[in-house]
Amino acid sequence: MLLVAALVAGLAACGSDEPTADRAPSRSAPAETPTPTPEPRAFTVVATGDVLLHERLWRQAENDASQTGNAPMDFAPQLANLAPVVSAADLAICHLEVPLAPAGGPYEGYPSFSGPPQILPALVATGYDACTTASNHTFDKGADGVARTLDDLDAAGLAHAGSARTPDEADSTTIIDVATEQGPVRLALLSYAYGFNGIPYPNGETWRANEIDEATILADATTARQRGAEVVVVAMHWGTEYDQEPSAQQRDLAPRLIASPDVDLLLGHHAHVVQPLENIGGEWVVYGMGNLMANHAEPEGPKAEGLLTRFTFTENLAAGTFTASAAEYLPLYQTYEFPIEVLDVPAALSSGDTGTISAARLETALARTTEVVTSRGAADHGLVPLSHGG
Repeated sequence: MLLVAALVAGLAACGSDEPTADRAPSRSAPAETPTPTPEPRAFTVVATGDVLLHERLWRQAENDASQTGNAPMDFAPQLANLAPVVSAADLAICHLEVPLAPAGGPYEGYPSFSGPPQILPALVATGYDACTTASNHTFDKGADGVARTLDDLDAAGLAHAGSARTPDEADSTTIIDVATEQGPVRLALLSYAYGFNGIPYPNGETWRANEIDEATILADATTARQRGAEVVVVAMHWGTEYDQEPSAQQRDLAPRLIASPDVDLLLGHHAHVVQPLENIGGEWVVYGMGNLMANHAEPEGPKAEGLLTRFTFTENLAAGTFTASAAEYLPLYQTYEFPIEVLDVPAALSSGDTGTISAARLETALARTTEVVTSRGAADHGLVPLSHGG
């Protein structure tokens, strides 16, 4: 009817006896507004090493809680030096190596860990958004430890990947919507461990945690893409403890995994010392970031040195893909003597506030970390020290 009415109105206008001068003047069609060119989405990912909760860290958390009022334990002051960098990231990923105990304990350290769950609000306060959980200690407290840890992570609002409470959870993919000014980016987080210290799968349930297997990892990454992931980050608990050189498994497997079109970044943990970064085919492999929080009995060596990495991913609008357009690293240092804290090494040296550590020791940490992370040519492919102004 609307079409007919319009046609009739048009015919009446054409046959009208009204003088032409009395008709409304004709107007030219308005110019079309050009469609704006979309801006590519871009975001930053920060990642750090193992959260390995030795007893001295609990004692410091108790001491700090007496000052902050966040009883019974407050781990946040130990991480306060990193909060400006971690909280500024669009996505910050930690590696929770140990299962968590009930709120009141009992807590246990090496060799069968059961860490205080008060670590989680500290991680949130520092700016972390997600934690990977597949490690050689995942089964230290059996199925109950796995379930309790994941329940606590959920309650804290931290995404997680690597272990599971049910077969359905094991078959799911952890996909995080990373906010950008141009709209969210869907990022998948996968996590795997080389083994579980000889502890069998609880009740024979092989779905409880992810073990490193090339075919499985590649299939999971493909599934993540099919489920809508635009970027896939794979965390690997691997390597030889206390060895800063990548192991044979790391050197052999990393190039094949990162060559997959479904894997965009590899993040390594477990060795408790810093290992190199390497750019392979335009994509980044972080072999190992050492510890974020730990208190090994030999504090003066490389075990006290850790690493924070930051990657900027930028969208290629034509290809519909994301690539790491920037790679940065930040040397860290875990102090041993009370008051225990994690130091941002360059910031501590710049300010002169080195805590219980001498400036000379931090200079050694800075030099050694820089030498190790660049030992496989990463600087030639754009790896640079993290700028605190960035």
